Amino acid sequence: MIRLLRPFARAVTYTRWLHLFMAVVWPAMWMYLDDRHWWLSAVLLALAGLVPGMRTVEGLQARLLLLGQRQGGDGPEIVTAPSRTWGDRGRTVLWLEARLALGFLVGMLTVQLPVTTEMLVRAGLRLGGGGLDEGAVLQITGHHWWYVALAPLPLVLLAVVVVFSGELITRLAARLLGPSPAERLAALEERTEQLLERNRIARELHDSIGHALTVAVIQAGAARTAGDPEFTDRALAAIEETGRAALEDLDRVLGVLRESERPVSSRPTLADADRLLESARASGAKVDAEVSGPVETVPGPVSREGYRILQEALTNVLRHAGTVPVGVRVAVSDGTLVLDVRNALPAAAAPTPSGGRGSGLRGIRERAALLGGRARTGPDEGDWRVRVELPLA
Repeated sequence: MIRLLRPFARAVTYTRWLHLFMAVVWPAMWMYLDDRHWWLSAVLLALAGLVPGMRTVEGLQARLLLLGQRQGGDGPEIVTAPSRTWGDRGRTVLWLEARLALGFLVGMLTVQLPVTTEMLVRAGLRLGGGGLDEGAVLQITGHHWWYVALAPLPLVLLAVVVVFSGELITRLAARLLGPSPAERLAALEERTEQLLERNRIARELHDSIGHALTVAVIQAGAARTAGDPEFTDRALAAIEETGRAALEDLDRVLGVLRESERPVSSRPTLADADRLLESARASGAKVDAEVSGPVETVPGPVSREGYRILQEALTNVLRHAGTVPVGVRVAVSDGTLVLDVRNALPAAAAPTPSGGRGSGLRGIRERAALLGGRARTGPDEGDWRVRVELPLA
């Protein structure tokens, strides 16, 4: 019983009822002017539905009165954008005509059913005027006491009409005012772009902060075991510089999150690779770097992603191999950027499977694949090697 009465405790039930009444307000004016031309209401509504802005007006009304607080949640989706195609205009016309027809039916029943209840009471109690009413569609004849027992039935029927007509008009709104296939595809593409951006930002933070923490841990450990004040000063200076660079990266990434229109051109590129190499050298690694080709001509997106790939490769060396000799090669030729990082594997270290399971190596492969390139990571002739090839076009 409580479940049956629950819809009547919801405000949206009555706002839907109001929405159906509003559908017949201005079309009904033609009936007052000339009831022989009532069909002009349907024609005018069809013409109005062809106006792109009508979809916005109807969508806003439907969101406000039909969905209540459910818009944006698990309820149906209703679009408020103007019609862009003839298909959108056609669905808007169908919506207006269906709303007019259903609104007229519900409006008539809203008036007639209470009148029927009144007529049943008057006929059952033999009150003046009996059970006849010139304005009623259904006429009650005769005088019987059991008419009074039937009097609540029209009101119960009216309650059912209010609830089910509200559900019906809401379903029609979702079907006729909902997003078209093209709009759904555009929304899906936008959502995909947002997820890709979040994934890129996650990789940015992982690479930048991970590199800084790795350098700081190695430097702090080396300074503690060295027992040399001069070496400790150099280690602290390296930690300070690396930490400052990480804070700059963090501030830049957070700025992008706060301001979606903020450009990403401030991200470091391969032109800033010397900072990475010096940071690795300051940690004790012997880095032998070779740069060939016009690195400064590498396109921005490729150069920025190349910087992060190189950063992650050096971070992996420091984290897993320690201060071992590292060979870094950056080459630009034949429309391809090649990044090659090799380091000796410590004798006590067990070789990692060639596929690599860490999130850093996975991030390198994802970055390469995103730019149409390829990445190979794993043991190679007794060394650990990361080789990435990125097309410049």
